Amino acid sequence: MDLRLVAELHKSIKDCADRGLVVAAKWSSELYLSIPQHKRDALCEHPTTFSTSTPARSRSPQPLLSFAVDSPAISAGLSIPPKARHYAPLPTSERSPYQSQESDPDQADDAAFLAAQAFFTSKEFSRVVHVLQGCRSEKAQFLSLYCQFLISERSTERNWYKNFSDRDQPAIPFNRRLLGHLELVKNADDPWLLFLKGLFLSRLNRREEAVESIIVSLGRYPWNWSAWTLLGQCVGDAQELASLLPLLPFPASHPLVQMFQIKSMNELNSPTENELALCDHLLGDDYFRGSPWVMSLRACVLYHLHDFGQAEKQFENILSLDPYRVDDIDIYSNILYVTENRLKLTWLAHEFLERDKDRPEVCCLVGNHYSLRGEHEKAVKYFRRATELDRTYLSAWTLMGHEYIEMKNSHAAIEAYRRAVDISRKDYRAWYGLGQAYELLSMHQYALHYYQRATALRPYDVRLWQAQATCYEEIGRTRDAVECLKRALLSAGSQEITLSLKLAKLYEGLEEPVEAAAYHKRVVDISRVEGRPIQDYAKSSIYVARHQMVIPGGDLELAKEYLERIAQSNVEEVTQATDWLKKLKSVMLSRPSTTPASHGS
Repeated sequence: MDLRLVAELHKSIKDCADRGLVVAAKWSSELYLSIPQHKRDALCEHPTTFSTSTPARSRSPQPLLSFAVDSPAISAGLSIPPKARHYAPLPTSERSPYQSQESDPDQADDAAFLAAQAFFTSKEFSRVVHVLQGCRSEKAQFLSLYCQFLISERSTERNWYKNFSDRDQPAIPFNRRLLGHLELVKNADDPWLLFLKGLFLSRLNRREEAVESIIVSLGRYPWNWSAWTLLGQCVGDAQELASLLPLLPFPASHPLVQMFQIKSMNELNSPTENELALCDHLLGDDYFRGSPWVMSLRACVLYHLHDFGQAEKQFENILSLDPYRVDDIDIYSNILYVTENRLKLTWLAHEFLERDKDRPEVCCLVGNHYSLRGEHEKAVKYFRRATELDRTYLSAWTLMGHEYIEMKNSHAAIEAYRRAVDISRKDYRAWYGLGQAYELLSMHQYALHYYQRATALRPYDVRLWQAQATCYEEIGRTRDAVECLKRALLSAGSQEITLSLKLAKLYEGLEEPVEAAAYHKRVVDISRVEGRPIQDYAKSSIYVARHQMVIPGGDLELAKEYLERIAQSNVEEVTQATDWLKKLKSVMLSRPSTTPASHGS
């Protein structure tokens, strides 16, 4: 992290705050605070030495950004026109005429803009628009238009909730004034207005144009985290993200690109060890060592990788540095819920409920606390409270659906999960929840459809393949069930024995003893390697032994070994194994020539 990047980050705090982008300003402030002190001191000593632009990235022509039509997250393809690739940040010297043109309007609008900032802080958005009438500076134009958008959003939400019970009501509010807002920025050149243009286009579901506008905006002003967040929301799946990254006007080693990649993969619930390595790199001495924000990114990666122990330790480190940090506290509560750490979850719920009870993250935390105690009605109450505070809070809708499943209220669960899907179609948990709800109603065809949507988003999740297999089995499509379980075996891990047993039973039902015996033998082999007790694989041992006895040229020595091990134990299959041993002796006497001279144990 050289001093030029530090200078850009420092400048972005004021630039974002001036324009009312509070979340982006907070993000920049948190990162800047984690910059080593000697670099911040050097910046103060030489405040005008460094340019505040990012050099253009040299590149060869790139292919168009194309999003697959069959992606579960979208209904149509998306491609970026070639011109979007050629935008890059302008060096300071090239931008000086533009900056000098803006300096006079900035000065003339100073009093009105200061008043507008005060009104914005008080959430008096109409007064902001009124006081900025006639202002010519691009900062003032941005803040005025942004407030017009916020006013129309507030009005849209109010009208939507007023007709909430109307059957013809759209699933999510639609702001009818967006086209008018878009008209005001259609020819915008300023990076901040280009960000607004991208925002309006994304809300109109014109993702192709939105992505183009956001990339141009970021090329001209990289340190607007709100623009990066918006770009992430336009990405439907990991494949789309991989297509998008090469089109960004920054090298892959740029910290912004790395943070965007990690954040996007977390939101897609599919980070890998690569994202974990990027987090460790960003937490190094050269970048943001000790940054709670980057540490939280890392904790979320560990959570999605199911390394709950390390994720819990990471959150503990975050709270030791910043005990009042609420962001991502709901993820921490999910970890404590999964690990059934009742004591710590109870303490955390009481602490944060007193500190900030009106944050949706805290409501989810408290809901998890009650859910772990089996008080599902109270859990639903707090999850619903979270959705009232933020209608778009995805986790709350999903967790509410889980609670209704626990309460066997499938219809309420379906409603909650559908709300989650309406907010984001790229979260597999809501699709999986819908599948569970319909499975409870014995509507297996519907359940299968939703499980398939979830699996498309998370293809290496064993649970999703198992769920599909169960549905196929219920509707009599055993062959498809077998294929799903075979796919699950590719990333089975600790569930390999369970899946192998299930496959063996399915093949038994299909009257294919060769395949059934192969999976039973797999159970025996894995169990012996892992040192499991004999009762875990006694039935499989007997099945393999019987199969070897009845097939021509069967391995009778292997059958004998398996049966003797069971007969010499104290499991309940002892009598059965002893009987089969007697039959085995007869078989061996009748066809001694077929017995192999040796076998692999």
